[in-house]
Amino acid sequence: MPPDTPEPAGASRVAIELIDIRKAFGASDDQTTYAVDRMNLKIRAGEFFTFLGPSGCGKTTTLRMIAGFEEPTSGRLLLDGKEVTGVPAHQRNVNTVFQSYALFPHLNVGENVGFGLSVKGVAKEEIRQRVKAALESVHMAHAIVRKPSALSGGQQQRVALARALVNRPSVLLLDEPFGALDLKLRREMQMEVKEMQRRLGITFIFVTHDQEEALTMSDRIAVMSNGVIQQVGGPVEIYEQPANRFTAGFIGDMNLVEARVTGRSGDRLALDAAGSRFDLQSDLALQPGDRCTLAIRPEALHFVDGDAGPPIRFSGTLSEAVYIGTDTVYGLALADDSRLQARVRNSRDRSIPQTGEPGVVACAPSAIRILTQ
Repeated sequence: MPPDTPEPAGASRVAIELIDIRKAFGASDDQTTYAVDRMNLKIRAGEFFTFLGPSGCGKTTTLRMIAGFEEPTSGRLLLDGKEVTGVPAHQRNVNTVFQSYALFPHLNVGENVGFGLSVKGVAKEEIRQRVKAALESVHMAHAIVRKPSALSGGQQQRVALARALVNRPSVLLLDEPFGALDLKLRREMQMEVKEMQRRLGITFIFVTHDQEEALTMSDRIAVMSNGVIQQVGGPVEIYEQPANRFTAGFIGDMNLVEARVTGRSGDRLALDAAGSRFDLQSDLALQPGDRCTLAIRPEALHFVDGDAGPPIRFSGTLSEAVYIGTDTVYGLALADDSRLQARVRNSRDRSIPQTGEPGVVACAPSAIRILTQ
């Protein structure tokens, strides 16, 4: 069973609700694979919500079920409080923007954006006004008579967004829409789309496998693995308080250190981890002899010389130093053959050892997250 997914604090109107949603593939019970397994989730109106996970985790399948392109095997799906399970895609007030822009090459920008309205029989003057407003919202009104071939990749993506927004959806679905863009343009589009979402107040549901993209753009994130939501929370919570080993290892860089509980006194645990012994405060139901995992971000570790500095320390041999501009990532080989990474701001600090020399890294107790699953 997936973990409970909390309703956001101070939640207003719920835009999308998924109740015990499952999507199965396979001809028989013993061959059934669940792309999405018993998902329970509420997405509130006006938030930027992201499904994040590796390829094959079920995030795109979930998006397609919300859009109406796929039907759940079981469970219920509500849009603005109304059941839409079984309702065709064209009858749902949602629109989808895909990685492929799918613009008609023989139509100009304005005709592409207004095409759906024309098919619906909307009056020409209303189409003109709505197309103009949609293009202005994505800063592309100046290109209304251009053909797609005359536009850059980023401009084509803006037109695809305008084509979705012109229908005035209550929910906009975005399936890895920046995947075809180069890194610089991708980051520019991230900021533009987030600003646009705040300005328009529309519920955006975003799918990506890019952790940085999810942390940058989202109000809340659902981290998925094997069809199951592992954790739902805001970017800070997901990054700093991972619920389990999967989330800890998937979001950003993380040191995962195996530890053994050697004693307990009240809410304090005595731990043995990679040859280091120290106490940590914890309300987890761990007892002497139990195993756990310590999650420590590389940027929380600092090299120390002598007894000064944070109390949690790990000793080893410096195995590598990788310069990445403002920072350097150091690898430390520990006594039990495990490894730690420390990400340190570049400076003229001479206390950092050379490769092959012994070194000690330290962190504050508050920088360690104890995981049991």
